[in-house]
Amino acid sequence: MTGRLLLGLAGILALTGCGKADPATTEILWDRWGVPHIYAANDAEAFRGFGYAQAAAHGDLLLKLYGEARGRAAEYWGEANLSKDRFVRTVGVPRRAAEWYDAMAPAFRANLDAFADGVNQYAERYPERIVDSVKAVLPVTAQDAIAHGQLVVHFRFMVSGQVDVPATRLTATPASNMWAVAPERSASGNALLLGNPHLPWSDFFLFFEAHQATPSRNLYGVSLIGSPVIAIGFNDFVAWSHTVNTQDGADVYRIIKQGQGYLLDGVEREFTSRTELLHVKASDGSMRTDTLVIRSTVHGPLISEDTESTLAVRVAGLDDPGALAQWWDMGGARNSADFESIIRRINVPFFNVMAAGQDGTILYFFGGKTPRRPHGDFTYWRSPVPGDSSALIWDDHLGYDELPHLRNPATGWLQNANDPPWTVTWPMAFDPEQYPAYLSPRGMGLRAQQSALLQLADSSFTLDELVAAKHSTRVLLADRVLDELVRAAEGGDEVAQRAARVLAKWDRTVDAESRGAVLFLAWVHHWTRGGPAFARPWQADSALSTPAGLARPADAVAALRTAAAEVERAYGSHEVPYGEVMRLRYGGKDLPGNGGDDGGLFRVANYIPDTDGKYRIVGGDTYYQAVELGRPVRAKVLLAYGNATQPGSKYIGDQLELFAAKGMRDAWRDRREIEANLDLREELPPATSARSGGR
Repeated sequence: MTGRLLLGLAGILALTGCGKADPATTEILWDRWGVPHIYAANDAEAFRGFGYAQAAAHGDLLLKLYGEARGRAAEYWGEANLSKDRFVRTVGVPRRAAEWYDAMAPAFRANLDAFADGVNQYAERYPERIVDSVKAVLPVTAQDAIAHGQLVVHFRFMVSGQVDVPATRLTATPASNMWAVAPERSASGNALLLGNPHLPWSDFFLFFEAHQATPSRNLYGVSLIGSPVIAIGFNDFVAWSHTVNTQDGADVYRIIKQGQGYLLDGVEREFTSRTELLHVKASDGSMRTDTLVIRSTVHGPLISEDTESTLAVRVAGLDDPGALAQWWDMGGARNSADFESIIRRINVPFFNVMAAGQDGTILYFFGGKTPRRPHGDFTYWRSPVPGDSSALIWDDHLGYDELPHLRNPATGWLQNANDPPWTVTWPMAFDPEQYPAYLSPRGMGLRAQQSALLQLADSSFTLDELVAAKHSTRVLLADRVLDELVRAAEGGDEVAQRAARVLAKWDRTVDAESRGAVLFLAWVHHWTRGGPAFARPWQADSALSTPAGLARPADAVAALRTAAAEVERAYGSHEVPYGEVMRLRYGGKDLPGNGGDDGGLFRVANYIPDTDGKYRIVGGDTYYQAVELGRPVRAKVLLAYGNATQPGSKYIGDQLELFAAKGMRDAWRDRREIEANLDLREELPPATSARSGGR
């Protein structure tokens, strides 16, 4: 009897997860949303579990991305990838990744080795689950993870607006929203944080959601596929998020050729050069060799060249290998002061940072490595600058105390929607005149204004109200111009009048059932083509109420007639429901859409034309988290497209119904909750003793 009782108790303990049978075993509990909960005895094992889990959910994509970061995609997959390889080698990503690995602290190198080991172990354990075409990339190394991160952050985020980066043709523009709410504006008295990145729903922009539990941290959040660290998330003490900021961390220089070299300070200088051989796979499987001569100046590598001049690019932060370690340290912060001391290092070369702490602190930092430039404003440095003067070549960046940062503003709230730092709260807490003119532009877009107005509309947020605000589909632009448009159309022809009556009844949202939204957005498309649109442009002293009014009422009515005919021809009615046209087509699903990317929408969804005349989603809201920093921390999350891309996975698109319904999930971090929602339990095989290099 006693033996049977003990066996029964052991079974109950195993099911409820009150403890692990072997604390040294690295264990992954996959919940019913495909989120891995990684229980590990130390940091290295948490990294190994993270690599294993990423390979399980995204193995084919991860290996493709690592092959590209090596600059060997043409060798693996053919001629069409050669331009990617030439760019990656030209800007030195693989060489620099090896240098960065050697420069890292031994303990963190061991973590990255463990991550790579986890990826390799999954591929060895389940070779049939990895597509044959990417197996040539195996085994992967820590340098692959470093190279991929460098390529994405430094070259696809930081310079793609100024430099043509191959394979970065965007169907959706990277953007984001984030909020922090202080205890005095929270109904519970706990600080709140909203993190809401907007990215394309494809390729290296996809997020992976995970939970890592070790004796020293209880961390939940997301990384971009292929990254070994969580970059947006929360633990038991701090929550944080990022947005793409208006920071300029890269410059393009116009080089003047002279003789066999280039002109600098009136003297001819020699180009430095190196030659790399790239292997290119033909359709019949044979290989040819492509010779790449990489030339550089003191500014940086040459990225384009003609007979008279050429362009060189200089990117901040390429001498700092610490970004991954900084993100990992952020995830282990024990309080807000600790978190701020970590971001003060500025190892991460890009992105705004916003955080909220269990201690009630909220903070914002205009992050990234902004070069210390000699003169000029933001616009000057966004175009190619003269390369013949060494006075314009920077070697340093601004420090934390020289950049906009704010802790516990008197307003009690912070927001950023990719607007410059000046409008992070309202009234403004920063004076732009106190900062270099090249730091950031001036202005506040409609989405950022909507973000601030939503904050100001509620002085006592609950977590549920934060979630509701996050899903707002109110079109702010309609509040600025629609009444004038309707009045102007009253004197127009029957087509304009009929369309205006539809818009007058419209609820000014882009929910699935909204009637008039399709017509309004079609009108916006035509109205903004013909010159200045607003009677009152944006002004800093009325930042939350401008731009407004119609600059050209007659042209606006003409645009309405055009839009009305277009919508009726395509959909049969001016009042077609928004969700009949805007579709959530992903992972085999086809659902009515909501949200959009025009007119100051806080709920962002990017749609492009589909083959049947409707529109399909390609980006916008990705992972989002609403976190209440109480005791314990509570959080709602969603990963819109699901937590997997591996063919056949049931997690592809499995959260799309929640996205369509404006819903979110509870973030499970307590083991009992996880066990109650368990799909699969895995124990990792023992760690590989020796590292193996990808070849």
